[in-house]
Amino acid sequence: MLEDKIREVFVDMVVLKNPERSEYFSNLSIPSYMRDWLVMKFSDEDGIIDYDSVGRYIKRYIPGKEDFEQYKFQMVNGETVQFLARVRVTVDVKSGHTIFELPDFGGARGGAAGIVAYDVADKWKDTLLKESENWGILSLSWLMQGTEKNPKGTITMVNYKPFCPYSVDLDFYREARKNFDIHEWIDVIISAVDYNPDSYIDEHGEADETTKLFFLRRLLPFVEKRINLIELAPKGTGKSYVFEKISKRGWLISGGTVSRASLIYDNAKKMGGLLTRFDYVGFDEVQSITFDQPGQIQQAMKHYMEEGEIKGFDAMIRAHAGVIVLGNINAERFDVNKNMVEHISTVFGESATLDRFHGFIPGWRIPAFSTGMICKGWAINTEYFAEVMHSLREDISYAAIVNEMIVAPPKAYKRHMTAIKRMTTAFLKLLFPHVRSSDDISPDDFWKYCLKPAIEMRSDIYKQLCIIDPKEYTQADKLMPNLSCKGMEL
Repeated sequence: MLEDKIREVFVDMVVLKNPERSEYFSNLSIPSYMRDWLVMKFSDEDGIIDYDSVGRYIKRYIPGKEDFEQYKFQMVNGETVQFLARVRVTVDVKSGHTIFELPDFGGARGGAAGIVAYDVADKWKDTLLKESENWGILSLSWLMQGTEKNPKGTITMVNYKPFCPYSVDLDFYREARKNFDIHEWIDVIISAVDYNPDSYIDEHGEADETTKLFFLRRLLPFVEKRINLIELAPKGTGKSYVFEKISKRGWLISGGTVSRASLIYDNAKKMGGLLTRFDYVGFDEVQSITFDQPGQIQQAMKHYMEEGEIKGFDAMIRAHAGVIVLGNINAERFDVNKNMVEHISTVFGESATLDRFHGFIPGWRIPAFSTGMICKGWAINTEYFAEVMHSLREDISYAAIVNEMIVAPPKAYKRHMTAIKRMTTAFLKLLFPHVRSSDDISPDDFWKYCLKPAIEMRSDIYKQLCIIDPKEYTQADKLMPNLSCKGMEL
């Protein structure tokens, strides 16, 4: 039984999942990556959870946004408060202070910000300053800063303990993968991100691996840097959940107005925007999102999606976030041979910007989310799996294998090749992480599970380009290249 093998192979990194438990944590607004850690912390070896202990822990350490005013009251009256939260830390070169803000409580604008004590910043600088955001247990006090003539009360972080419950050993993970065949491994991944692999069945009631693989396309930006995707789907297919709840290292924008400062670079604060802080930035129901100065954002996005550079008036930052566009689409438009992008956004719908998207996901090929699709049984801990995917982003050895195995014509259009190679690399990391050389994977598996789906995803983008800008994209130098892989019999 697959569950038994998962428990045997991954031992301390498994958790018992079930729909009722998921609903309990969802009602508390606890994301999957936090939920599985709590389940492991407060359940026995049979997976039975002590909900009373969970409730006490959440009440003590995981406050809601409405609780922060109470915390401020306690602090200004001499108490030190301690809780678990997401924190963003920067260095203010004007004042010389290390500054923190808590985005889940409104950040600096909402008064959820302050100074990191020097000893705390110095002790944890490799953690707090290396990555754009971190989770940790914070101890905050209200202390007087400034001068004798101009005293100023400031919230101060007087202690910090990183929330890092798992150490990711990629060598262990690669070895673990060898215990599963590809069909089992696909189910391992699906259950790791909270879905029930047994719910993917065809009209004959048989397991539908094709549909599972369409679902897994959503995970490509989790394992490879700067993969840009568009997914159009009917409502209810769960696309928002995957990009919002599975990993703390992604950010999903849902509605509202997006400014250049918040997304790309804030010239006033001399600070990078969302694209510099996350593994991917998604635009959910992009039709409902308004862009402030859309022309400027479009130009900046085109440059970023091509070069990976964030530019301000006086700064340039390298960033690695993928750009994900999610949109709802009506049934009559479920056809890649029709114009499906005309309504997504003026920022992303123009051909030169669309060309910078690597792949397209036909979300209508993914079943609508239902309660039967929630994972039930022993599976890899979601937080652990998300951290593994994040760590895989740094491994460049897979790209070298892909370059070695793809056979391409000498003058193929560069953006086609960049897109296909980047997505093929992501599929290899996701489905065959144990592969360390081209000899470790059969040409047939490489073609079926890595290269072929990448070609399909890029081809769908190309079809849209030909529809909206036929004069430019039907030229011979921009045609889709005829690709194969080394050692495959044609």
